[in-house]
Amino acid sequence: MRPMTLQTHPPVAGLPASSSFTAAIPAAVRALTPTPPRTYSGVNWLGLWTLYLREVKRFWKVGAQTIAAPVVTTLLYMMIFVVAMRGARPGIEGVPFAAFVGPGLIMMSILNNAFANSSSSLMQAKILGTASDFLTPPLSPSELTVGFTLGAVTRGVLVGAVTAVTVWPFSHFGIYNIFAIFYFAVIASAIMALVGVVAGLWSEKFDHLAAVTNFIVMPMTFLSGTFYRVTALPAPFNLISRFNPFFYLIDGFRYGFIGRSDGSILIGVISSAALTVVLGLCALWIFRTGWRLKS
Repeated sequence: MRPMTLQTHPPVAGLPASSSFTAAIPAAVRALTPTPPRTYSGVNWLGLWTLYLREVKRFWKVGAQTIAAPVVTTLLYMMIFVVAMRGARPGIEGVPFAAFVGPGLIMMSILNNAFANSSSSLMQAKILGTASDFLTPPLSPSELTVGFTLGAVTRGVLVGAVTAVTVWPFSHFGIYNIFAIFYFAVIASAIMALVGVVAGLWSEKFDHLAAVTNFIVMPMTFLSGTFYRVTALPAPFNLISRFNPFFYLIDGFRYGFIGRSDGSILIGVISSAALTVVLGLCALWIFRTGWRLKS
């Protein structure tokens, strides 16, 4: 039986000849260790801008669904309440009913579309497994909150502007206070964008998201004075309606067009700003903990 002989090999380039291959592995691994990730001492403006563009392009690519469809729905409401019922609804304090209901319908489009943008974006990312697209980059929880919110605000304001142009020939509303119109349009979009962020992060499937839409968003929208004056409601519905935050959004927005309101504009400004801060902190906390997003 031939004795077994050990074959020797020439030293590997880059490795010390006196050391064994096993001892040299840690040094080689250390040499291949990648550099630490880039750190940002402040706001990651490039990442925030990229996330915002992602959200805007996402709804812009399907504009027939995200922009044109809400406008058609609003025009159908105008056809029913204004054209088909012409003369059946008297004016309100000297304001034609068409001019009264027009701003309410515009605000309803703003609320629904701002909510739909942020909630559907997060829900699709969770279902399709693409949440890593915005979790992997160096984006802080506050930057994620701002990015998704601004994208939804853009859609809400854009749909509101297009709806206003298409509704005006039927309602002929004027402009009484441009600052009230701008403020309540933006703050309403921000509120519903944050509600959509919270709902999208909380929901585990589209049924949960549909429940929020059907049992919370839609009832609060229709019962906030969109088609009627809250002061005309009997007690206690008159008082209950004033605890609906959507009432102050629609009432303040309508005030910017017709110069009349059912509630206090100051209370509407303060309450809407406070609600935005509370919802923003909730969304920030969820992004920071990764609840139902990273698990």
